Amino acid sequence: MSTTIDSGSPATDSGSAATPGQPDGAPGPDVAARGLVGRPLALSPSRAADFKQCPLLYRYRAIDRFPETPTPAQTRGTVVHAALEHLFDMPAELRTQESADLLVEGAWAALCEADPMLTAVIGDAGTDRFVADAQKLIATYYTMENPTAFDADACEEHVEIDVDDVLMRGFIDRIDVAPTGEIRVVDYKTGRSPGEAYEAKALFQMKFYALAILRIRGVVPARLQLMYLADGQQLTYTPDRDELERFGRTLKAMWTAIRAAVATGDFRPRRSRMCGMCEHKARCPEFGGEIPPYPGPPAGFAG
Repeated sequence: MSTTIDSGSPATDSGSAATPGQPDGAPGPDVAARGLVGRPLALSPSRAADFKQCPLLYRYRAIDRFPETPTPAQTRGTVVHAALEHLFDMPAELRTQESADLLVEGAWAALCEADPMLTAVIGDAGTDRFVADAQKLIATYYTMENPTAFDADACEEHVEIDVDDVLMRGFIDRIDVAPTGEIRVVDYKTGRSPGEAYEAKALFQMKFYALAILRIRGVVPARLQLMYLADGQQLTYTPDRDELERFGRTLKAMWTAIRAAVATGDFRPRRSRMCGMCEHKARCPEFGGEIPPYPGPPAGFAG
């Protein structure tokens, strides 16, 4: 296994896996929009991060599903992800930056049509500034690779598989397959590249998707790539099969702990510096709040 952080540079590749590619960075559409409400509990990179950070936060997001107010950054991330997804629906020669900018405008309009209250989320900056900031991230993307030079094998790929009694679920931003068969998995991040304190979280997500690809397609991806559009950096990871098998055992241990908590309702708060961004302080005993009654395991849960 090897991991590197690279400065983004213009790419002229033809899709070779050996060349460039809440929360987890910027989230895509919420669970309701993706039709995941009522689905069986599953382990995703986001929910795994929640449980590791604070089991009570996991409960509030995965079991109670208390609403949270999206931040402007999260909303901008949703718009940029949608634009980059639809960019690869277009013929290669039309995947220009101008086209991507128009897709940003269309994605924002579609979000506002679905939820008119989103205009309040972006605050005083207004729509023009919000869209311009999203297009700035798109401009950085075009300094990192040339989307007219290759075709994506899949975008926003939904994966849901049972691996050693662990139900894994997630959305992979993009999968590229080289003519020689190597697979590259790409994930877009609309924030800045992580410092050392947050690099482990990024690697967890990359290993999660690498294991999913191994189980679904029977091959170890040649490269996994996180593209940080705020600063043009890339975190790349080259996995190997033995490491992914060990990671699978780590997931199983985590899933066992989650299932035990779901069965008993024992989700204990864990205080950290991340608490400053949490919307659930009124429900947290660490901040003088009271934990609401446990609603019980979701329908269909087998303890």
